[in-house]
Amino acid sequence: MTYLTSPTAPRRVVVISTGGTIASRWQGAGYAADAGGDEVLAGVAVPDGVIPEVVDLFNVNSSRMTSARQLALLHAVHEALADPEVAGVVVTHGTDTLEESAFLLDLHHADPRPVVFTGAQRPLGSADSDGPGNVYDALQVAARVRDLGVLVAFDGIVHAARGTVKTQTLAAHPFADPSARLVGRLGFHRVDIARRPERPRPLPLPSAARALAAGEPVELPRVDIVTHHSDADPLLLDAAVAAGARGIVLVATGTGNATPQFAESVAAAVTRGVLVAVTTRVYAGPVAEVYTGGGAVDLVAAGAVLTGTLRAGQARIAVLATLLADAEGVAEAESVADAAGVVPERRSALLRHLLGAPESRPESAPAA
Repeated sequence: MTYLTSPTAPRRVVVISTGGTIASRWQGAGYAADAGGDEVLAGVAVPDGVIPEVVDLFNVNSSRMTSARQLALLHAVHEALADPEVAGVVVTHGTDTLEESAFLLDLHHADPRPVVFTGAQRPLGSADSDGPGNVYDALQVAARVRDLGVLVAFDGIVHAARGTVKTQTLAAHPFADPSARLVGRLGFHRVDIARRPERPRPLPLPSAARALAAGEPVELPRVDIVTHHSDADPLLLDAAVAAGARGIVLVATGTGNATPQFAESVAAAVTRGVLVAVTTRVYAGPVAEVYTGGGAVDLVAAGAVLTGTLRAGQARIAVLATLLADAEGVAEAESVADAAGVVPERRSALLRHLLGAPESRPESAPAA
C-alpha cells in the first residue's frame, strides 16, 4: 500500500522555522538558536521539483518551548495549508520538545497534506551538520506523501508523530517509537512508506490558537507532570493541584503503578475537576490495569485515565488538547450546572479518544 503521489509539476512547500540546534550557532559559552529560516535553508540541496517558502515564526532553543508557542505554530500551519497550492509543510524544530509540538499538531491535523518535522543534532555551520540532509528529506516527504498526518523525518527515517519520542541525547538518530514500527525510510532520492499511522479523529483548531494569533490575552490551562519513584509520596501531585493545575500526568512505575496514597490524592484531584492521566517511566509497552495496592486498578478507580503507550510529554499534550477543547464545550453548555455535571465525563471520554488506547484490564493477570 502506498500513500505517495507522483509530482508532475513543481510543489510549493512552506518551511516554518522555530529555532533549535538546526538554527544554533556558538555564543561564546555554548550554542543557542539565532539563525533565521533562510540561513537554515541556505545549505540545503533542495529536491528537484520542490519550491520552499520560508516562514520565520520564532527562534528559540526547544527546551524553552511553551504551550503558547506551540499553539502559535499550530495556527501558522493551518494558515499555510489554507492555500490550496501548498503541497505540504516542513517545520524545523529543536529536538528536545519536538515530540510534544508534533503530537499537538497531529491531534488537530485533518488535512491530507503532510506536516513534517525535522531538525538537527549538530549545529548550523558545523562541518558534519546533519541539518541540511534532514531538511532535504523532510522536503521530499512533504512534497510527496498524503493522508499520513504529522510526521517526523530524521536521519533517513520517517516516524509518525504519535508515539515518537527522543531516545538519544546526541546520536544522529535521536527519535524512535519504542512500541510501534517505523512509518518509512528515505534514501537514494526515494520515499518508501511502510504503514499508515493509526490516528483518532482530529480536533478542530482551538479558539485559544486563534486568539493568540490575534494578539488577544489567553490564560492557558496549567498541566503538570509528576513522577513516582521509591519513597515517593503525593506531595508534588498535591502541590500541583494547589498551584492551580487543571491537568496532571502521573508518570508511574511498571504498568502504571504507584501507592495507595497516590490513589487517594488522584481521587481528591479528580473531585476538584483536575484531569489526571497515568503513564509509565518504562521505555516501551502499554499501561494497563493489572495491580491493586496503589496500582493502575486503583488509579483508574480514582478517576485517572490510562495513556496506552504514550509517554509523559505526549500524554501531557493530550491532556492540554482535551482541556482546550473542553473550554469550548463549557462555553457551549446550557448552564453552569450542566457544565459541572456533563463536562467532566465528556472530558475524560475525549481524552481517551485522543490517547487512542482504551483503559483495559488484561484477560488474565500475569502469574505471581
